[in-house]
Amino acid sequence: MARYYYIARNKSGKKESGVEEASGREEAINRLQNKGLIILNVYSEEKGALGLKEEVVAKTKFKPKHYRVTSDDLVLFCRQLSTLLGAGVTILKSLDIISQQVSSRRLFNVIRGLQKDMEGGFSLHDALAKYPDVFSDLWINLVESGEASGNLAVVLGRLATYLERNAAFKAKIISALIYPAILVCAGTGALFFMAIKIIPSFTEIFKGFNIELPLLTKVLIVFSDFLRTKFLILVITIGIVIFLFKRYIKTSAGRRRYESFKFNLPAVGEFFRAIVIERFSSEMSTLLESGVPILYSLEITEHSVGNLTTADIIHRIKEDVRNGKPLKEPMEKSGFFEPLVVQMVAIGEEIGELPQMFKKINTFYQEYSETFLNRFVALFEPAILLVMGTAIGIMVVGMFLPIFQIAKIGE
Repeated sequence: MARYYYIARNKSGKKESGVEEASGREEAINRLQNKGLIILNVYSEEKGALGLKEEVVAKTKFKPKHYRVTSDDLVLFCRQLSTLLGAGVTILKSLDIISQQVSSRRLFNVIRGLQKDMEGGFSLHDALAKYPDVFSDLWINLVESGEASGNLAVVLGRLATYLERNAAFKAKIISALIYPAILVCAGTGALFFMAIKIIPSFTEIFKGFNIELPLLTKVLIVFSDFLRTKFLILVITIGIVIFLFKRYIKTSAGRRRYESFKFNLPAVGEFFRAIVIERFSSEMSTLLESGVPILYSLEITEHSVGNLTTADIIHRIKEDVRNGKPLKEPMEKSGFFEPLVVQMVAIGEEIGELPQMFKKINTFYQEYSETFLNRFVALFEPAILLVMGTAIGIMVVGMFLPIFQIAKIGE
């Protein structure tokens, strides 16, 4: 029998350390887990934890593909950590294994930092909280819930599912908008090319004839001259306007006005509202399903929903729920949520299946958003082609009108 030193946390979250005798490391881990301990590290008497870590680092052939931490990196990290913990691997060993496979240099450094903090006695959620630019409040609070309940692997699995679903939804939106964006860029480029290169060539030809140019041709020539002579000023002006606009919407008042403007836009306002409700319902279902109390879930969602207008509404809902009101009443009073959402939440509260109802709401709004976007793109593409074709046609007609006049004079 060998002696194995361990560092772990009990169900109340307190750190414990001690010695366990077993025939092997895996048996020691199983015995400790059967005692209800969350294992941070286990190492033999012959080799300390620091030596193990140095050995793993020495064997690691880390070849990062990029520096920043992408959503895909976080999804993979969460799913791998859930799988390893579910298989009985300790947290520190799991982090060691994952660190050898990540593609991000930044995430590699973060994982090493997590290991160092946990070896010093930090819980996983406390260690994650030291990297707010990588791990959101949702991450930290879900991990805390998992550690408190002893179901960290299960909670991380739910978090990974949420992250995967959210990433897939964003990818669908981006892919649907790529082709319209290409059309706009190509059409705008064609218009600028004609205005800067083609129209000046015709202008030189017209100077050789003593004719009165049509109004449309004069307007096009003035427009072309403006672009050629003031192009740099125009670009700088547009850049300044965009910079000031971004600065403005970073302020609290500016952000709220911008969000209000988006929500009240004709045709697409409901789409922006649906996107926000989709995220709200997705986070609420994940949090409630993981055992986070409803007030705490609302507080987390308030700070992570990514929309100040909705955050204000969630804050008011949270305060009403704190005062004893059912979730349905403040949601209905806000006027932001459609009757369908309010009624589904009311049913979920009555039958005790609120997480499942939020999941159904999330599924509905994902499908609604995808359907709306597909239809909008289907209408937007021919509209862009029509607008660009009309603009180019006007330029062509404006340049050929004087030629028709010259032909008539020649007759």
